Amino acid sequence: MSDTGVAGMRAGDWAFDEAARAALIAAYDLQRLNDSRSLTQITDFAAALCGVPIALVSVVTDARQLFLARTGLDVTETPREQSFCQEAMLGREVMVVPDASADPRYADNPLVTGDPGIRFYAGAPLVTDAGVPLGALCVIDRSPRPEGLTPLQRQGLSTLASAVLARLRETRDATAWRHAEYDARRALGDSETRFHTLADTMPQMVWSTLPDGYHDYYNARWYEFTGMAPGSTDGEAWNGMFHPEDQDRAWARWRHSLATGDPYQIEYRLRHHDGTYRWVLGRALPIRDANGHITRWFGTCTDIHEQKLAADEREIVSQELSHRIKNIFAVVSGLITLAARARPDFSGVAADLRDRVIALGRAHDFVRPHSPQSRPTARQDSLHGLLRELIAPYGAGERLAVTGPDISIDDRSATPLALFFHELATNAAKYGALATADGRVTVATRRDGDQIELTWREEGGPVVTQPTGKTGFGTQLIELSTVRQLGGTLTRNWHASGLEVVVHAPVASFSRQPVTL
Repeated sequence: MSDTGVAGMRAGDWAFDEAARAALIAAYDLQRLNDSRSLTQITDFAAALCGVPIALVSVVTDARQLFLARTGLDVTETPREQSFCQEAMLGREVMVVPDASADPRYADNPLVTGDPGIRFYAGAPLVTDAGVPLGALCVIDRSPRPEGLTPLQRQGLSTLASAVLARLRETRDATAWRHAEYDARRALGDSETRFHTLADTMPQMVWSTLPDGYHDYYNARWYEFTGMAPGSTDGEAWNGMFHPEDQDRAWARWRHSLATGDPYQIEYRLRHHDGTYRWVLGRALPIRDANGHITRWFGTCTDIHEQKLAADEREIVSQELSHRIKNIFAVVSGLITLAARARPDFSGVAADLRDRVIALGRAHDFVRPHSPQSRPTARQDSLHGLLRELIAPYGAGERLAVTGPDISIDDRSATPLALFFHELATNAAKYGALATADGRVTVATRRDGDQIELTWREEGGPVVTQPTGKTGFGTQLIELSTVRQLGGTLTRNWHASGLEVVVHAPVASFSRQPVTL
């Protein structure tokens, strides 16, 4: 049962339902008990035993604390928020406050700052056999008592509290008590029945654990799936149901969630009742109390075996298709080389065309689906990673640098980006900064709202001037890639120190936006 109750409840104390507690208090004839001789005798003896001027039998209701018996005090009740007993009743031992004026919980309490001027307080909880707290038998002094109570006084106060409970049982209405007890148990039973019914009708396997991770509940679907006997997978036995290759990984993830409170999510293979292992998605979230402490974990296991197999098959097909496309690039490049050998006059154009095909092949190979063995070291949605792949043939390090924030890309934007940067790098190697030993190129990226800015800047090369005359194929290819395919704008600046090319394009042109359902 999770910790619930009144304000001030402490971890490890009594847990109860406030409505059920109110029903039990209503079963007592409080008017008849008020100032009863037998209870007053108990408070008189408690005051004498502890050497204090005030002793009370207090019952805490939803808004007040009522004094059924009083020694040394004329007040019959106080508001609940001023009550010391509302906290004392939640413990299992006598609660002692040596000096209330020095205790931050009570220093500003009107019963401390005003009449009756409480300084010392000790309260023995009044708790029914069913674990429902009712109030406390307390003793009060107007002077601090740093020494608290002696062992004999503590024992005596607890014994007198038992006598108060016996008196309450004797005087309560038996029929009302039975009805209240029955209603409280029925409410708890109905709540558990509704939860079990809901859990057992869910298609997922449902489980829950204690705060320390001890598994103590599984719904019917779990036992149907695993074929295990009820209770056989409680505690740590749940991990034995996983595939041996997944057990250490599942344990590590679960321990991390228990230690940090982070949600638990993992895919693993769970043993089916037919002896095979099926892929499932395990998830769990913590339930916290008002103080943020985890009181329970609730989790589910969802069978994803068919989806997992289908995804693996799609991955294999995608990898095979991408591999064949890569081979097509190689075949086309080879055909261009053969054509150039047969037509020497075509060799210059053929070399440029072959380089462009190779650049496209590099871009495709970077973003295509890969196996774990063939996957590039850089993230496949990384513009920086693609740029380094494309410019690797032209040198690296200080001569060719990439700066600025990384930008997410996908297979759609990789092709125009590859053509654009390959064309700039080729021209720089032939005529620009990369044609000299001291030249260098910087590629800078910047994001401004929903726009991406790409800047290609050359320095240290030969002096350049803006060309005149007819636009070449390379220039047309650059504009085709940036303006038409990326939907951006292109600006060339022919600085004496080197060429500068600036592209502005929408963020959406670089990577598909996720679909929101």
